[in-house]
Amino acid sequence: MTAQALLDLASRRSARRASPRRGSLDGPVPITRNTLIAEFLAICELDPQVEALRAPAPPATFAIGREEIEHFADFEIVRDGEVHLIDVVAEPGLANHPLHATVNEGALATDGRPFRFETAARIRAEPRFSTVRLIRACKRTRVTAGDRVRILHQLDECGTMRLVDCAGAAMNTGDGVAAVLALACEGLVAVDINRPIVPEMPVRRRKVAYADPFEF
Repeated sequence: MTAQALLDLASRRSARRASPRRGSLDGPVPITRNTLIAEFLAICELDPQVEALRAPAPPATFAIGREEIEHFADFEIVRDGEVHLIDVVAEPGLANHPLHATVNEGALATDGRPFRFETAARIRAEPRFSTVRLIRACKRTRVTAGDRVRILHQLDECGTMRLVDCAGAAMNTGDGVAAVLALACEGLVAVDINRPIVPEMPVRRRKVAYADPFEF
């Protein structure tokens, strides 16, 4: 299942389980694991270095002290050709996790796959968290066929471009930046989500899953 399909599923589940929002006097709304999973999937969807995602991950065995623990991680992702195992955990749940002893130094499964935790502190780290939210806010921007072709063609011609220059190809969309970021949500262009959204943010074509008959 793709990151986008998992993200849509997580969003629907969160919507069904949502409770009425409490007033500000009750304090901040707690961060749930479902919320963190949806945010983690949004990051994976926009990260061009994430090549594949599988949920749940195949079982893995970990040597903890003199014990061997079999564990099914939440996700198995392939990033830059390397397979990683990921568990998304809210901080209060770390103490009860079977691999909590490895929280600081990380762990390796016996088959060599590295394992790590994704917590709220990691998932919501800035500037990436704000950048991902701003990009996903552009997801429903309507990009006409003409603007789509012009944006992608100039990236084919120029390679990497500044966001402000790339947005100039959008002639039929009121917000050219939103048009470019909408294509990022579709997986057609790649941006560096670890940077804030600024005029000089680099934009490039993203390798698509299907074969290009013209070999652009």
